[in-house]
Amino acid sequence: MVIIMAIREILKKGDPVLTKKAHNVTIFDEKLHTLLDDMKETLKNAPGVGLAAPQIGILRRVVVLETVEGELIELVNPQIISSAGEIEDIEGCLSIPNVWGIVKRPETVTVRSQDRFGQPAERIADGYNARIFCHELDHLEGVLFTQKVIRYVDPEKEKRGDGGEV
Repeated sequence: MVIIMAIREILKKGDPVLTKKAHNVTIFDEKLHTLLDDMKETLKNAPGVGLAAPQIGILRRVVVLETVEGELIELVNPQIISSAGEIEDIEGCLSIPNVWGIVKRPETVTVRSQDRFGQPAERIADGYNARIFCHELDHLEGVLFTQKVIRYVDPEKEKRGDGGEV
């Protein structure tokens, strides 16, 4: 059997799908597996660390992300069941290219989800990984990071330490 993965188009801010709430996955079949495979392929070819199904026009609660350790994770029907702490850091988004802002997120989250076969899973993420999980799960609620920005920044200036405010 030959598996063909496709790179999907990433929707940009202004597309109404990005502001809609995604629906739970109830059927764990080959169609879901193809979606997950395509999302992983799309993410590998994009300058980002996470992708939610609404970003490619699919209103399903499906996310793929890459942790800071390089692990590629699939989440189906994910939900944050607990969080702790708070930290501010820079975020950007594949659906809003070349825009970055400081966003406050939990420092640690526990996420309950299912895998591609419907099996339950639970993960604890902290630091930047928690930020990735929160950002992508926001997409499933129709929320873009720009709705949570404290201030917009230029990441290159932030690295140099001159504030980078836009």
